[in-house]
Amino acid sequence: MLGPGVGNTQKWRPKLGFVLGGGLVGTLLLSFVGLVALRYLGPEIGFKNAATLLATIILLATAFLGWLLVRLLLRPIQALERYAADTRKTTDRDIQPPHHSGTKELHNMGQSVIEMATELRNREATIRSFTDHVSHEIKTPVSAIRAASELLEDGDTLNASDREILNQIMGAARQIETQLASLREVARARETRHHGHSDLRDLEGWIDQQHPALSVDLTGADVAIPLDPEGLKILITHLAQNAFAHGAHALQIAARQTKNRIEISICDDGSGISPGNAAQIFDPFFTTRRTQGGTGMGLTILRNMLAAHGAQISLVSPKSVTTSVRDPNANLTQNCLQGACFLVRFY
Repeated sequence: MLGPGVGNTQKWRPKLGFVLGGGLVGTLLLSFVGLVALRYLGPEIGFKNAATLLATIILLATAFLGWLLVRLLLRPIQALERYAADTRKTTDRDIQPPHHSGTKELHNMGQSVIEMATELRNREATIRSFTDHVSHEIKTPVSAIRAASELLEDGDTLNASDREILNQIMGAARQIETQLASLREVARARETRHHGHSDLRDLEGWIDQQHPALSVDLTGADVAIPLDPEGLKILITHLAQNAFAHGAHALQIAARQTKNRIEISICDDGSGISPGNAAQIFDPFFTTRRTQGGTGMGLTILRNMLAAHGAQISLVSPKSVTTSVRDPNANLTQNCLQGACFLVRFY
């Protein structure tokens, strides 16, 4: 459903070809008419006066043509650009669609963009609503199972075998609750916005406090990253926790600005990721640490958050990072060439 102000009222709109062709023809006619008029008016009022008069008329006519082009082309395009930017930044309220649609082609394009934005918002709302509904419906019986398990645990009638089964039931209930919390976090990550800029200097001090067991090396601290400091810390936290869980002791983070994008590499000296698991690590609920409490949602949350900011994350070979992202004079250590390496690209 289109918002107010967008073309539900029928009105005549010129075609783009008519506007452009009219502008070109008008420019040529002004030049031709000016030459003809100067020839006949010159002897009557003097060539200097005739030239001044014709220059004023041509200037006014050119200004009128420019005004038409601005109104029919430039203003609608700028309005559509602002609408797209506001829609990308705002998810909790409706955005007023542009009022100026210009030519027929721009009007149709504007309607298509607005319909697409509305459809995407509706899909996000559906995902959020479904997530909340499923979480609520599952959380209620899980809470009942936990309450009943606690009552049984407080009793003295259970033998050792029964208590072992009861512990498994309670563990399964806790795992379901953890998965539900991760599912809600994934839905929120699709909406969370961390607009702004930061650089790796925002991690200094903080990362040593949060991850004291890791030796962290930062390169490219002067590169402006299109993510606010909080978003950058979320990114590093997820990957640092994964690195530590897989036995890493060193973490090397590098940022670099190329011609058309900004890249960040995060590499560790842990056990790495096997080729068999590499294709699945971004899949929801995939984890190799289920028995240690892993939910398999961390990288999915990270991917959704980065996608909301026009970025992509991928698992790459550490050897490729030494030449594509890092300063050649500050290559990865030999240990980090054997661990996991993630590359984030902001386009």
